[in-house]
Amino acid sequence: MEYTQLGRTGLKVSRLVLGTMNFGPQTDEADSHTIMDAALAAGVNFFDTANAYGWGNNKGRTEEIIGSWFAKGGGRRDKVVLGTKVYADMTGDDDAPWPNHDKLSAVNIRRSVDASLKRLGTDYIDVYQFHHIDRSTPFEEIWQAVDVLIQQGKILYAGSSNFAGWHIARANETARRLGSFGLVSEQCLYNLAERRAEMEVIPAAQEYGLGVIPWSPLQGGLLGGVLRKEREGGAARSSSGRAAQVLADPAGRARVQAYEDLLGKHGIEPGEAALAWLLTRPGVTGPIVGPRTADQLASALRAVELELSAEVLASLDEIFPGPGASPEAFAW
Repeated sequence: MEYTQLGRTGLKVSRLVLGTMNFGPQTDEADSHTIMDAALAAGVNFFDTANAYGWGNNKGRTEEIIGSWFAKGGGRRDKVVLGTKVYADMTGDDDAPWPNHDKLSAVNIRRSVDASLKRLGTDYIDVYQFHHIDRSTPFEEIWQAVDVLIQQGKILYAGSSNFAGWHIARANETARRLGSFGLVSEQCLYNLAERRAEMEVIPAAQEYGLGVIPWSPLQGGLLGGVLRKEREGGAARSSSGRAAQVLADPAGRARVQAYEDLLGKHGIEPGEAALAWLLTRPGVTGPIVGPRTADQLASALRAVELELSAEVLASLDEIFPGPGASPEAFAW
């Protein structure tokens, strides 16, 4: 496994991030533990979760599964860089929501971090991430709450997810004015088929020293050999979500076919190529992979060792061209 610094911090993290969103809803506790053991054995030390994972009436279940894995000992917690998130209303679907139980007010940040620590069975979170921008809470309040948590030893760093470039700038300029450390990472939707983050989000992250952690690196399965799987009778993931939206457009389907044909010509698995491409991108710390099985994790791990030739990289850019830098991309 290769490691890199998380943004401008001294924290060393693996170039693949283990996403745990499937733990609970799709992968049971025993299999989730097996996947985490395999990831750690392979050198993956960055685990990502969120307080809402588990979803519906089971929100928080994923954190509990990670907590029961930590409880097995063997240095598991000490070896893992743990990231979780705050923003969602943690009220179950059968209960009425209550004021101040979501978003990024100081009171909800305080309540949420304590609840996550309890579910995770740990006394600190390495990277505490804002799952979405809160348009109603000033960053002055957010950083005050974060700084208290850092002083208490409950969190070490703060990160963002799904922020616009100007949100990153505003957050870190406010932090600078207050003497706070600010955001150290940004999780954003970024992959070969969805490259709009290159316009402003990734440049802002680089300017302010944030590590970029792409989520949905396969665009909902679109870049994982979806057309080949359709032909083989395994089209479940292409029937809905982001993959379905692209495949419904003849031009989009043609691009995906060209992508699969290119990689087939070079004997490269599509999913592994999509991850390896992200690892070549400026500013990227590592993509989040969310395996449902140990075999899917093994495939993701192979991507770290895959070196894409200049010819393949150029061809990928032709099939899935980026939007270009801002403001040139839209100004002229």
